[in-house]
Amino acid sequence: MIKILVDASSDYTADEVQQKGLILVPIEITIGDKVYIEGINLDRSNFYEILKESDDFPKTSQPSPQTFADIFAQAEENGDELVCILLSSQLSGTFQSASLAKEMVGYDKIYLVDSLSASFCIKVMADYALSLVEQGFTAPEIAEKIERFKSHVKCIAGLNTLEFLAKGGRISKAVAAVGSMANIKPIIKISETGSVEMAAKCIGMSRAIVQVVRTLQGMEIDDNFPIYPLYSYGTENCESFETKMEDAGFKMGVRSQIGPTIGTHIGPEAFGVVFVTKGGTD
Repeated sequence: MIKILVDASSDYTADEVQQKGLILVPIEITIGDKVYIEGINLDRSNFYEILKESDDFPKTSQPSPQTFADIFAQAEENGDELVCILLSSQLSGTFQSASLAKEMVGYDKIYLVDSLSASFCIKVMADYALSLVEQGFTAPEIAEKIERFKSHVKCIAGLNTLEFLAKGGRISKAVAAVGSMANIKPIIKISETGSVEMAAKCIGMSRAIVQVVRTLQGMEIDDNFPIYPLYSYGTENCESFETKMEDAGFKMGVRSQIGPTIGTHIGPEAFGVVFVTKGGTD
């Protein structure tokens, strides 16, 4: 049997994992002296509340090679094939851990895909992979198709604050302070190389929302996939974004909450969007 494996950065809920028959590898999040695992002792809204209140910046711990090795060994014992779609190697050592585990186990029916992305983008890739399983493609074919597809899955987000980019070391505290005084709202994206990059800076959230809408208007979007609106904590900015998108003629999918892996860097009141550009399934 072909199974799809993702790590917790994919932002699937526990119910979705069970319903879709996915294998989920947990990621630990440390805030201060406390260790959390999303979906077990930490839900997403609670995470953002802790993030706002804590002086400690959250740290994520990549799954160990042994964690993956145990899953891979069980797959071999069951005669399963695994297509693993994992958090960007530019953001975490998760892909490296899985690569080491594959060597440890020596099972050649494990297919690893470095998503070069995170959050809901991985979810879109995994859902597409599940549809390919249903269509009867082999595991190597699915992995190859996801490799082609992944560069067409895009994520853009508008942030309400520079505070958490500064805490994570992505910008200086001085830049964050000046930006806050000037009411700067940064727009970030996940680049094609798999890192988080600043795409633009806007004065005020209204202009940030308009900027993201204009960005999508300049894209050749694949209508076979929904456009997914995202929010971190607090839906007001996301709701405004959805309205602007609908006014521009876009049909929006179901709103989803961004999990801790990316949420750590964007903070509360952020909005975002994941979409697929044409050509990824050719």
